Amino acid sequence: MNNTVLSLDGLRLLNRRGFLHDAAGGLAGVALAALLGRERLLAAEPSPPIRPAIDPTRPLAARATHHAAKAKRVLMIFCSGACSHLETWDYKPALEKYDGKPMPGTEQLKTFQSTPGALARPRYPFRPRGECGKYTSDLLPQMGELVDDLCFIHSMTSKTNTHGPGENFMSTGYTIDGFPSIGAWTTYALGSEADNLPAFVAIPDPRGVPQAGPNNWSSGFLPAVFQGTPFNAQKPISHLARPSGISGATDDATRGFLQRLNEKHLARHPGDTQLAARISSYELAAKLQRSAPEVADLSKETSETVKAYGADRADPNQAGFARNCILARRLLENGVRFVQLFNGAYAMGEGVGNWDGHKTLQTQYDVHGPILDQPAAALLKDLKQRGMLEDTLVVWTTEFGRMPFFQAGASGRDHNPHGFTCWLAGAGVKTPYTYGATDEFGYKAAEKPSIVYDLHATVLHLLGLNHERLTFAHNGTERRLTDVHGHVLGEILT
Repeated sequence: MNNTVLSLDGLRLLNRRGFLHDAAGGLAGVALAALLGRERLLAAEPSPPIRPAIDPTRPLAARATHHAAKAKRVLMIFCSGACSHLETWDYKPALEKYDGKPMPGTEQLKTFQSTPGALARPRYPFRPRGECGKYTSDLLPQMGELVDDLCFIHSMTSKTNTHGPGENFMSTGYTIDGFPSIGAWTTYALGSEADNLPAFVAIPDPRGVPQAGPNNWSSGFLPAVFQGTPFNAQKPISHLARPSGISGATDDATRGFLQRLNEKHLARHPGDTQLAARISSYELAAKLQRSAPEVADLSKETSETVKAYGADRADPNQAGFARNCILARRLLENGVRFVQLFNGAYAMGEGVGNWDGHKTLQTQYDVHGPILDQPAAALLKDLKQRGMLEDTLVVWTTEFGRMPFFQAGASGRDHNPHGFTCWLAGAGVKTPYTYGATDEFGYKAAEKPSIVYDLHATVLHLLGLNHERLTFAHNGTERRLTDVHGHVLGEILT
């Protein structure tokens, strides 16, 4: 018998049987909710945001973390152009076994810009390294020897197979322009430990900027004071130095006079936070004029250090990236909170300045590998030797990986967002450790798949920040780095 009847205007009316049925169901729901609540099995209410208390007169003052932090600072080494995991970190014996044969299931597979060809073995031999015996390739032998200090994530995935959006996603958590980078979020939350340097510095490759350009270190809709400041060891910051005709005493007196004028102007406009922030920005710029040339002056480094990094190499790209690596260490040890170090730059022509190995992968990687290997390995060893790796988090990444097969008619690999490798080292990370895996061919994340949101959530967690509660109100929405996604990869943490 039907429990309801319909009135002439279509409204649902209950008869006696329907009323008793619905009442019983409602009481059962109330009882179930009470039981689940008592056992703490109900979905938790969203936690309120924790916005940093920012003094507009000192927007980069150091601020408290949400919880105890393992890392004080971050170095992100970004290999632009989608460095192949199959030629570097992800050992796949099946590629050797089935080299030259089609990969099952590729008949209907659509890739970024090509038709799938045959499976292709790695272009460089893999061999066990370190005490842990982790297999890495001969393309990056010096970095490979550091595997005992590394935590590999072999199951990383991206949302896009296009370079610009891929760089955006890795740097900002969004594939489109206009969102704050992870470095900007970090300095918004924590401020700086450096009085005379920016909190966030980006170091583009000597060959140029990455494809997404300054969006990689943009502040997006956050206040502009939190954006990254681009530094470059190839171009001395001589234009910031005091003119030779002005003495130090005169320079100090001039700065003091300007400071008094600013203080009086601010006193006449109490509560004007925009004015206070503008004055603070100018004051930081003035301090930067003194500190930046000094920190970027690599002539104070010993000849042993210069040689260890390869900054004395004849090749200008190798020596240039090596100098950038030394600069990164000097910035970190002088209190810069977040350093984003780029290897590879956007250039016209396939793979000319980056890791985009579509057509002749080995020929291109024979150039790019030596530029990255010695300087990056020396940087890690230098941080460890100085004791800085204990509270510095190092992240190596790229925007996505490459396909296990060659493109039809070429000897290179197409873009692959379905599975690639990142690694971490330093503060709060298990080492040596391997998390997740791609399938036997290295095509797709098969064990413990993760996504860039998870990487970002984990980095923020190690910095003492809750990625779900670090927000900024923008256009009526509580925005965050991880959007509405992301989980801390707790398994890789100490």
